[in-house]
Amino acid sequence: MNPIIKTQPLGNPWVTNDPFLFCVYHQDAYPEGNQLLGPKTSLTGREIGQDFSGKEGWNMYHGEVVPGFPQHPHRGFETVTIVRSGLIDHSDSLGATARFGTGDSQWLTAGNGIVHSEMFPLVNQQSNNPLELFQIWLNLPKRNKRVPPYFSMLWQEKTPVVSETDALGRQTFIQLIAGDLRAVQAPPPPPDSWAALPESDLAIWAVRLEPDALWTMPAARIGTGRQLFYFKGSQLQLAGSPLPSSTSVHLRPEVEVTLQNGKVDSELLLLQGKPIGEPVVQHGPFVMNTREEIVEAIDDYRRTTFGGWPWKSDGPVHPREDVRFARYPDGRYEAAPLAESGGMAKRIGR
Repeated sequence: MNPIIKTQPLGNPWVTNDPFLFCVYHQDAYPEGNQLLGPKTSLTGREIGQDFSGKEGWNMYHGEVVPGFPQHPHRGFETVTIVRSGLIDHSDSLGATARFGTGDSQWLTAGNGIVHSEMFPLVNQQSNNPLELFQIWLNLPKRNKRVPPYFSMLWQEKTPVVSETDALGRQTFIQLIAGDLRAVQAPPPPPDSWAALPESDLAIWAVRLEPDALWTMPAARIGTGRQLFYFKGSQLQLAGSPLPSSTSVHLRPEVEVTLQNGKVDSELLLLQGKPIGEPVVQHGPFVMNTREEIVEAIDDYRRTTFGGWPWKSDGPVHPREDVRFARYPDGRYEAAPLAESGGMAKRIGR
């Protein structure tokens, strides 16, 4: 059976299937940083506060001094943010803060409502500050849309990477943000996530194939939605058919899939999960089941601001010298673990 259902070009954002809402891929070639952790260059010609121009290969987004997304609300879904290079400074209405990046992921259940900021501090003053990340919006079922918000970190050093070698010694590396592969299990998702249910068959994998590598992806369960996003590379064959770069492919879940790479590294993102199968009504940062619930969400935010904003700035950033860390709503502090055997970045070849 041909495993390919259909293919489509990658847009912006990437179009996904239930239970995912969409995926945004950010890649910004930020220059050296200044004393305030912003770009050490003129911002003339940019629409500050709403800069998505891509001028000189990077954006300020909604940031005015530091690039990023100052405080904004969410309700009714989750964000999974995977940072491949660069850093994010997180702050939220629960009182939690974090600095994470270079292979870390953050999983945030918005649930009943949270306000957070995501800023991109340019900590390097003598070299460029490239940023590359995915942000995946994952829906919540109706019964969990009003659960208490939940914030968790998946540190690079504790996120497993499965390495598989073909008959000619060429390797494929699969970083497991969610799901399992060959009895290797990703870190546990938040307790109220759709991913926390074993029957959801949910997986988020970042895949890299070495030049000429051959890799077979095992089958998933019947009824699971499965998409591969081929975002980096030049030559790849999927089930014997050429797959152009910057393409997403919808796959039959019950069929294993063989990937044959070309002469340069290829990178893909897998998003997989059983559909929730409920109505989706979205208005900006709110994702509910009905229009009435959207109106309620807007009214609740205007009335309560989801607990208020405890920070002096709309887009707080941490001191330049701070290492990767998380401070949780209960006050618990967690430093990112030291890399073992060279760390994830070395093991996945980045």
